[in-house]
Amino acid sequence: MKEFYTQINKKVYYITMLILITIMMMGLFIGNPLIGEHGDGFILHVALVVILSVCLLLYPRYVTHVFRIIIIIVASVYFYTLFFLYPETGSNFIFLCLIPIISILFFDAKLFYFSLLLNSISIIFTFGYIMLIDQGNLFYFIKQDLIGNVINFIGSQVIIYFVFYLSDGRIKKQQLYHEQIKQTERLKISGQLAAAVAHEIRNPLTVVKGFLQLNENDPSVSDDVKRHYTLMIGELNAAEHVISQLLSVAKPNNDLESETVDVKDVLQTVTDLLHSYGLLHENNIELNVIEECIIVANTIEFKQLLINIIKNAIEASEIGDSVKITANMKNDFVEIKVIDYGRGMSEAEVGSLGTPFYSLKSKGTGLGMMICYNIATKYKGTIDIQSSKGEGTTVTIRFPSKKNTIGSKGKIYKEGI
Repeated sequence: MKEFYTQINKKVYYITMLILITIMMMGLFIGNPLIGEHGDGFILHVALVVILSVCLLLYPRYVTHVFRIIIIIVASVYFYTLFFLYPETGSNFIFLCLIPIISILFFDAKLFYFSLLLNSISIIFTFGYIMLIDQGNLFYFIKQDLIGNVINFIGSQVIIYFVFYLSDGRIKKQQLYHEQIKQTERLKISGQLAAAVAHEIRNPLTVVKGFLQLNENDPSVSDDVKRHYTLMIGELNAAEHVISQLLSVAKPNNDLESETVDVKDVLQTVTDLLHSYGLLHENNIELNVIEECIIVANTIEFKQLLINIIKNAIEASEIGDSVKITANMKNDFVEIKVIDYGRGMSEAEVGSLGTPFYSLKSKGTGLGMMICYNIATKYKGTIDIQSSKGEGTTVTIRFPSKKNTIGSKGKIYKEGI
């Protein structure tokens, strides 16, 4: 398919170039006052038409930076030659103003600025020649209104630059969007492959773990061997945990029903659950829910998101620090903030969060944050992370309130208990 479109593009290019070459040939032989003289001027005109035509026809075979520069230079020489060979054709001045447009077609910023600079220098010498040497004999239409022509030239270059600026910005956005699509496709394929592999690995792990547990409880086995069994079972549990996370990312459960969730109740449950974990690190969890906050989501997934975020905050905190959690309404959104005063992260580290297998923990997989982002996206929410090295991290979780969700979707979700 890619080759098919490439062939079409080449056909369009060659057809366009043949039309352009035909127009140049018509300008060379139809109504040309120099055609009967066969002087140096006419020969130069013929030579430039041939050289420029050859360059344009060969370009698809030699798509290089150097060849593009050659085309720009040859085209500039061609148009300036026409301007000086045919002074009675005042419209040639318009082509001098439009020369930088050629470089825009190459989608190269450096070539555009080179063309703009080259054209500006050339026009300065051209105006200098008209004022000092020609003195308006041949180019009277330029000398009669020199200031106006200078202003017109500058204005045309500004307009061309503006067109280039908008085109270049749009092309860069499209390139970025294209790269994101390709990356998404790669992640999708990797996720499907990982899910298949993880599913096949989980079964033998379960069998091995079962036999280890059986031998661990065998009274005939010595305590030293049992300790080895316990260590192996612990490592298998860790492997199963990673596999479960990987399956959650690769194949999220979309069958879970949405329900009315009281954010205060869920936060209280999660903080009670993590209270003992915080005490292990001598960290206290401070919860403050300012007003009633109701969202529409699945309670289990919402708890999973909060547990991951708050657990990360505890692990990032220094010994004795507190983790602050607040929740309130803001512009029809429920806003939950998890604040820690730990080691913090750099801007690059924050930008990489949610990437599979990227983690700041020594034994982390990075899948936990990816699951959090997936859950937030599933329920039209967002996760924003602000952090500075040595100053801690603030994670802001926003979900549409129940009223906002019902209003935007035009239906009422099933009420939860």
